[in-house]
Amino acid sequence: MKRIGKYFDKGALAVIVTTFILFVAALFTQGMTHDILLEAGVLLVSVKLIMMAYKNAVIADTLHEKLDAIYVKLGCHENEKP
Repeated sequence: MKRIGKYFDKGALAVIVTTFILFVAALFTQGMTHDILLEAGVLLVSVKLIMMAYKNAVIADTLHEKLDAIYVKLGCHENEKP
């Protein structure tokens, strides 16, 4: 379980597990309940995509800050950046 925690935070794992439960429950139901479970699962997939996009944006900002610090240490000017 420690290995999974390296790649997913607790919120992401909760969304993944809940989505899986909803889709499995939808396999064994019929009618309106089936449709509601599928829609809830699709909603959670969308939530997971939003969470991933946010996490990627935070990581990209961190990388940009680190690269800027490297440029400063190297003494490069703004117009010398590739």
